[in-house]
Amino acid sequence: MRKQIVAGNWKMNKNASETKALLQDLIAQADKNTKAEIIVAPTFVNLALALDALKGTNIHVAAQNLHQKESGAYTGEISASMLTDIGIDTVILGHSERRAYFFENDAILAEKVNTALKNKLRIIFCFGEELKERKENTHFALVESQLKNGLFHLTAQDWKNIVLAYEPVWAIGTGETASPEQAQEMHAFIRQIIAAQYGNDLAEEVTILYGGSVKPDNAKEIFGKKDVDGGLIGGASLNAADFLAIANGF
Repeated sequence: MRKQIVAGNWKMNKNASETKALLQDLIAQADKNTKAEIIVAPTFVNLALALDALKGTNIHVAAQNLHQKESGAYTGEISASMLTDIGIDTVILGHSERRAYFFENDAILAEKVNTALKNKLRIIFCFGEELKERKENTHFALVESQLKNGLFHLTAQDWKNIVLAYEPVWAIGTGETASPEQAQEMHAFIRQIIAAQYGNDLAEEVTILYGGSVKPDNAKEIFGKKDVDGGLIGGASLNAADFLAIANGF
């Protein structure tokens, strides 16, 4: 059975005191019987704080990114070993904002994937189309290309540490949401692509998250689709009640 995951990407939000407050709210309100794995991804400077605060809870901590090189003269960057050394075991890679604002292309992301796996990190790999591709009906081809270029050099064994996050970029922070049917259509397509490369068994085991304006009032319907295994949540993850309501949407 595939793992259900709800991950909150806090992006560049919450200073240390705000992080503590949000974590305290999450701990106080979290349901220990929640079916999904719950993950939060604070900013780099608050990762250690979050790990310490969430010790002994059912909420896990992920990093939002890492650099593809192991070390070196890369001012302002964070290496995989810096993350693992403090206890991080999961990292988000390929988020649409990293692709758009920091020009991370498929080749860079493939290198980051390799570095993360070498350091035994689980990866939440993000991909998805912008509104232009959706309108031009090239979104399936784009998604296929992003997956193949970023991940299809991996072995079947490597995929045990890969979680996919499909994010239609036109539905991130816009208030627009792909319909549950659109989400299911793309998630099923993704499984078909993986099955063609690695076989049906592996394709059926891969967790695929949906990311794009998931809220408490639409989570249950989206997560109820056959090939949707949870969500990568942005804005709604900054409110404990909303985020946990989404996590309970299974």
